[in-house]
Order: sequence, then C-alpha cells, then structure tokens
Amino acid sequence: MPGPAAITDVESDEAAMQRFAAGDTDAFERLYERHGLRVWRYLLRHVRDTSVADDLLQDVWFAVARQAQQYRPTARFTTWLFTMAHHRMVDHWRTAKTHLSLEAGNDAETGDGASPSLAGTLAADSGFGPLRQVISQEMAGAMLDAIAQLPPEQRAAFLLQVEADMSVQEIALTTGVALETARSRLRYARQGLRRMLKEYA
Repeated sequence: MPGPAAITDVESDEAAMQRFAAGDTDAFERLYERHGLRVWRYLLRHVRDTSVADDLLQDVWFAVARQAQQYRPTARFTTWLFTMAHHRMVDHWRTAKTHLSLEAGNDAETGDGASPSLAGTLAADSGFGPLRQVISQEMAGAMLDAIAQLPPEQRAAFLLQVEADMSVQEIALTTGVALETARSRLRYARQGLRRMLKEYA
C-alpha cells in the first residue's frame, strides 16, 4: 500500500502544515525551505545581529513544531508564521535590555566571514558589469541602514509588508493596533525611507 503523497512545490503552505501536524516531517522541511530565509531576514533587519537572529529563528520554528497540533488554517500560513516571529522579536527586546539600541550588533553584515553580506545578497546581479554591481550593493547597504533608522513600530510594519507580504489588515492584527494606525505606520515608514534614500532616486 503506497504511503501518503509527497508534498509538492504547488501544494499550499496550509496543506503542508496540516501534513506536518499529521506526522509528515518532510512537510516541515519543505515549509522551512520555503520560508526560513524570509523569516531570518525579517528578524535580522530588526536585531542587526546574525547570532541573535539565528537564535530567534530557531525559537520560531520550534514554536511552529510545538503548535502544529493546534494549527488551524483560518489565515494564510505565512501570516501565522510571521506573527509568531514578530511576537518572538518583541519578547526579545523586552528581555534583552542590552540590545535595545539600533546600533547594537552593527557588525551583522561583516561577521566572521561565515555568511555573506546581507547587502550583497540584496544587490541584484544587473548584468551591467562591475561598476553597476558596486552601485547596486551600495544602494542595498543604504536601504538596510535606512530601515534600521526607522522607529521600531514603522520598521515592523514595513518589514511585515515586504518580507511577509502581509496586507494592512494582517499587519494591524499581528501588531495589535487599529487598521488606521497600521496604515499610518506604513505611510510614515515609506516617507522616511524616501527621505533617507533620496540621493538614490
């Protein structure tokens, strides 16, 4: 008798999570492959420290595993996942007082050489040669610096939109604020980023 069908790239995240809840560990691995890097980037752009982001990411996926049996697909899996990541990040700031400054862990992009520069991964290979590649990487680095300078609430709203592809309504639910507050935070975040990055416009 054949076993359950393998999870495929076209299968929804929600179905994959239900498979995992039923004991299919391959489904969990596929979900991690799909979304692990996105969640890590979201966390890193808040904490600016790769080791802290690594620890938080591990906590998030442990929570996914622990809560699998209680998971119900009432919202998109990614909304549920990034909501957990957001709450874990907020808990981190509440307990790790020494990391409250945005400048803390500012070596996140240099590190010990074990992982590539985040700015480098954001700089798309334009195909226009080394000069364009350097300019692109410079813009990516400036974007990361600008995001780090946003007020925490605006930064969270912006990253939930660009990393988790959340709607304004989903951002409001995740961060526990009114819809208009979430909309305002996104508007101010975009205005702030445009102001800080105007030389690249």
